[in-house]
Amino acid sequence: MARLAYQQLNGSEHDIEHIELVDWNLPFCNGGPCYSNEQVIALSQKIEKATGILIATPIYNYDVSAATKNFLELTGKAWKEKITGFMCAAGGTGSYMSVMPFANSLMLDYRCTIIPRFVFATGEAFSGEKIQDPEINRRLKELTDDFLRYSAALDVKMQSA
Repeated sequence: MARLAYQQLNGSEHDIEHIELVDWNLPFCNGGPCYSNEQVIALSQKIEKATGILIATPIYNYDVSAATKNFLELTGKAWKEKITGFMCAAGGTGSYMSVMPFANSLMLDYRCTIIPRFVFATGEAFSGEKIQDPEINRRLKELTDDFLRYSAALDVKMQSA
């Protein structure tokens, strides 16, 4: 889903970057020296520079992945007032609201604006790495369109302030 969203957004006039946490050697957040890690500093700068962020995360035990939570804990202050959207992959349909505690934290702690439309897919939506479910493709297009619309509105607000 993240790769397809990137393809959809990359054709816009916005500067889009795709980041995969697996490519970063991030420490566990320990409340101390982890914040001075070069990788954490570099990732924090990327987040701080962004107007918005789309998060693609697996759902494990009715929550976003531990890597996603660690990412936020390491870079938290950089998330202030970002447009944020979600793409979630899960094993079953019962966990479709599992992203909400993470979204609530972003809203309350960092004043992020959460796009109320998020994409949730189970393994049945995929054939290998390709999305085969037209409904998921449609929802993903709606999410990326909303992301661009929200980001443009925030840019206008920031320029007029």
